[in-house]
Amino acid sequence: MAQSSAPFVHLCLVSGLVHHSGVLLAVPEEAVAQKSIHLGAFGIWNFQLDVLPAARMQETAAELEELGYGALWFGEATGREALTKAALLLAGTKRMVIATGIANIYGRDPVTMSAAQKTLAEAYPNRFLLGLGVSHIPLVEKLRGHKYDKPVSTMRAYLDAMDNAPYHVLAPISKSPRVLAALGPKMLQLSAERADGAHPYNTTPQHTAQARELLGPDPYLCPEQAVVLEKDPAKARAIARKFLAIYLTLPNYTNNWLRLGFQEADIKDGGSDKLIDAVIAWGDLKTVLNRVQEHHAAGADHVCVQVLTDDSKTFPIREHRELASAIPRK
Repeated sequence: MAQSSAPFVHLCLVSGLVHHSGVLLAVPEEAVAQKSIHLGAFGIWNFQLDVLPAARMQETAAELEELGYGALWFGEATGREALTKAALLLAGTKRMVIATGIANIYGRDPVTMSAAQKTLAEAYPNRFLLGLGVSHIPLVEKLRGHKYDKPVSTMRAYLDAMDNAPYHVLAPISKSPRVLAALGPKMLQLSAERADGAHPYNTTPQHTAQARELLGPDPYLCPEQAVVLEKDPAKARAIARKFLAIYLTLPNYTNNWLRLGFQEADIKDGGSDKLIDAVIAWGDLKTVLNRVQEHHAAGADHVCVQVLTDDSKTFPIREHRELASAIPRK
C-alpha cells in the first residue's frame, strides 16, 4: 500500500512571479514537500541519454543536476535496461532524483523488480523513484514475446507480488516510493490505492486536473510535457508530428485523447494541428514554460519536460541549458 504522508502542499498555489532571463514565470510552492523524495517542480524526461556512452551519460546527468533540475526520468524500450541505467545515473549524480518513466513490468518478474528497487533505495536513500507501467502490445508481444493482458488487473496482481516478495538482506532506511504510468481513470485510481501516485505521459493540463481529482490531494502527480523550442509553426509541428507518429498508433494513448474530447479525425494523418498543439508545447521559452505552469496550476507536483528537436540521435544539451536559464532556483 502507498506510504502515509504529511499534509499536502498543493502546487496550484504560487509564491509569486519571478523575472528570470527575460521570462516571467510563476514560481510554484516547494514541490512534493510531503514526501521523503523531493522532486522539485521541474524535471527532465529523456530517451536520448541512451545515445551517449555510459561515462558520458553520467557526466551529462551531473551537468543537468548542476543546472537545477530536480529529477531525471527515462523510459524503457530497446535501449539500456532501466534499473541498471538508474544505478549508473545515481552513481554519476549527488542530489538529483532518478526516476524510471517507466520500467516495463513485463521486463522482469515482481521479485526481481522489488529487489532492484530496494537495492537502489538502500544505496541511494531518497533518490530513486520507481515508475512502473504495462507498456504496449507491440513492445510486450512482438519484442518481448509475452502475452499482453488486461492492464489494470495485471498491474494489480504485479503490485501484490511485489509487496509479498522476500528480501532477506539489509533493507533501505525508508520505503522507496513507486508511481504508475496512468492515463485512464481505473489505472489512476490504482495509482492512488496501491502506489504513491501517477506518471501520465503525452497528456494535457486538462488531463492533469482530472487526474488530480481522481488521485486525491496526497499522491504524487508527475506528468511529462514534451516541448519544442521553435517559434515557426510549420517547423515546430513537423518536429512534434515526427515524435508523436508512433504514439498515434498505440491505443493506450489514442483512447485517452478521445476521452479528453478529441475526435478520430484528430488522430489520423499525423494528427491534427489541434491535437499537436494540445499535447506538444512549442514556441519561445515563455510559451513552453507557461504550459508547464498550467500543469502545476491543474494539480501537478512535478512536471518532467521532454525536449524535442529535429535530431533525435543527439542529446539536446543546449536546449536543456536554455530551459534551465529560465527556471528560477529556490
